[in-house]
Amino acid sequence: MNPNAFLTTSSRPALRRFLAIMCAMLVLSWGVAWSSQTPPSQSPPQDPPPAAVEQEAPKIPPEQLDALVAPIALYPDPLLGQALVAATYPLEIIQLQQWLEKNKDLKDKALTDAAMKQPWDPSIQAMVVLPDVVKRLSEDVQWTTDLGNAFLAQQGDVMDAVQRMRKKAQDTGALKSSEQQKVETKVVETKTVIVVEPMSTEVIYVPVYNPVVVYGPPIYPYPPIYYPPPPPPGYYMGAAMITFGIGMAVGAAWGGHHGYGCGWGHNDIYINVDNNFNRNNINRGGGGGGNNWQHNPQHRGGAPYSNKATANKYGGAARGDSKSNRQGGAQQQVSRQGGGAGVSDRSAGSNNSTGSRNVSQSSGKSKSAFGGGSGGYSGSSARSSSSRGASSMGGSRGGGGGRRR
Repeated sequence: MNPNAFLTTSSRPALRRFLAIMCAMLVLSWGVAWSSQTPPSQSPPQDPPPAAVEQEAPKIPPEQLDALVAPIALYPDPLLGQALVAATYPLEIIQLQQWLEKNKDLKDKALTDAAMKQPWDPSIQAMVVLPDVVKRLSEDVQWTTDLGNAFLAQQGDVMDAVQRMRKKAQDTGALKSSEQQKVETKVVETKTVIVVEPMSTEVIYVPVYNPVVVYGPPIYPYPPIYYPPPPPPGYYMGAAMITFGIGMAVGAAWGGHHGYGCGWGHNDIYINVDNNFNRNNINRGGGGGGNNWQHNPQHRGGAPYSNKATANKYGGAARGDSKSNRQGGAQQQVSRQGGGAGVSDRSAGSNNSTGSRNVSQSSGKSKSAFGGGSGGYSGSSARSSSSRGASSMGGSRGGGGGRRR
């Protein structure tokens, strides 16, 4: 029987169309299969997206670091260590200064007890008995912010700069032992360093000096903050290079133990957990571990970091980031806080963007090498909103006295 007999004249065009469609589908499926087997090397290389390329933050040169640390390089080691740590929390320094102005009637134990209840980093709380240092750090918050940012990004370089400036002051005859502090040159591990220690654990004296007098003319300008005027011509320079204010009684407030020390062998800061403020913070759920200090972004209060690399390290935002990036950084800080006992998440409150703006834009629009708001330093003060951080200690702690060098 002829099979074509079943195909009517009208059905033949439909059959041809069906066969044509099937052939086209076979051709397409063969092309896809062939292309999937093409070696990857034959495809043109693709450039990585711009977001994947991150430049390393530029280093601050040594002569600029020398100028940056000049106002505090001659502080005794415990005070120097505390000032460097506190400078990484510029908004809380402003809050402490404002709090002191509002609580002038508080004295002695009542003052320290009240400070311990504030949600600040222990390095900030403990400065309640050092109003002169608080005033110095808060009056030029741009310099303080630049100092803290440099310490976070180049900790070892900053501490090396301190040693260079101490050597300069020692060479001019300005830095030497006195009734207030002991100055010694020591070999710590393999490094020769100048160590400055208070004569007493009960009283600490804050050195007052003019950098031009004690160090000599700068290569890079010193921060334009207040310095005592140079002595008149003919005056005996050796007696006037460094003076000291009234000794601050810190023994009872700090429990007879300084809170921070300089580990010159490794260029780090160590924490003394026998200090009242540090111990008090641990009792509120601060955590444990070694006693090397580590920055705690919970107390940053939304203040931007100087560069993207440092911001990524601590889960914050960098200066110049968009508002959405700053908010994302603040939220990341909150998420990091979630695992710690006794930690509040108020550090990422609604005032963070205001606090960030006050610190980073307190002077001018151009950026300095320190990541600041001006071409050098600024004397402008920031009137920040009270975006207080959580009550957790910034760093790991050990059980017992502070590590010695």
